[in-house]
Amino acid sequence: MQSSATGWGNGLLGVIIFSGSLPATRVAVGGFSALFLTSVRAVIAALIGVAVLFLLRQARPARGDLVSLAIVAIGVVVGFPLLTALALQHITSAHSIVFIGLLPLSTAIFGVLRGGERPQPMFWLFAILGSATVAGFALSNDGTASLTGDLLMVAAIVLCGLGYAEGAALSRRLGGWQVISWALLLSLPLMVPVAIWTWPSTWSGVGVPAWIGLAYVSVFSMFVGFIFWYRGLAIGGIARVGQLQQLQPFFGLALAGWLLHEPVAWSMIVATALVVACVFFARRFA
Repeated sequence: MQSSATGWGNGLLGVIIFSGSLPATRVAVGGFSALFLTSVRAVIAALIGVAVLFLLRQARPARGDLVSLAIVAIGVVVGFPLLTALALQHITSAHSIVFIGLLPLSTAIFGVLRGGERPQPMFWLFAILGSATVAGFALSNDGTASLTGDLLMVAAIVLCGLGYAEGAALSRRLGGWQVISWALLLSLPLMVPVAIWTWPSTWSGVGVPAWIGLAYVSVFSMFVGFIFWYRGLAIGGIARVGQLQQLQPFFGLALAGWLLHEPVAWSMIVATALVVACVFFARRFA
C-alpha cells in the first residue's frame, strides 16, 4: 500500500509539472520558433542532466541499456516535442487535447508490450472511457481538423507512449532521473546542430514571458517532471499510474485560465469529475 501510494504521489507530481508545459509553450513560441524551442529545451535539460550525473558520479549504463535509452530519447526528448510543435502549425492547441487524452491508453499498451504488465479487462474499459471523455470534451470545444496535423499528433502520441513505458521499465534498474539524464545526453548530437541552425538572428523581440516559458519547458517539462513521472510509473505500475495523464489536459487548461486569463467552462469541471472517476476505477482494476 505504501509503495502504491508513493507511486501515485510521484506520478501525480509529474503530471502536474507536465501540465504547465502547454501554457509555458504558448508563451515561449511568442518569442522563439517551434523548432528552436524544441531543440534548445533538450540541450539545456541535457546540460543539467550531465552535470548531475557527473557530480553524483553515476556509473555508465550497461551496453544492453543503450537501445532502451535511445528509444526513450526518440520518444520523449525528440519525437513528442518536435511532432507536437509541427502539428500545432496545422491545428489549434484545443484540438490537440483530443490526442493528449489518448496518451494514457498509448502508455498502457506499451506498458503491456515493453513492461510486461497485464491489467485486468475492466482496466481497459475505464481507460478507454476516460480517454473518450477527454476526446469528447476537446471536440466539443474545438471542431477544427487537419489531416497533416492529426497524423503528426498520432505519431507524437505513439512515440511518447513508447518513451514513457520504456523509460519506466528502465527506471526500475537505473532510477528515474538517471534514465532521462542519459537519454538527454544521447540526444545532444542531434539537438545541438538543430539549435545552432535555428538560432534566432536577433534577440530584441524576445520578451521576458518568452524567456520564462523557455526556462520552464527546459528545466521542469524536460527534466524535473520526468524524475517524478518515471519513478511513479516504475513503482506504481506503468498502465495503472499512467492513467493519471488523463488529468493533464484539465490541469493545463486550469493553469492557462489562471496564468493566461483564459475562460474555464463548466463543461471542463464536469469532464474532470468523470475523468477522476475513470482514473479511480482504472487504478482499482489495473
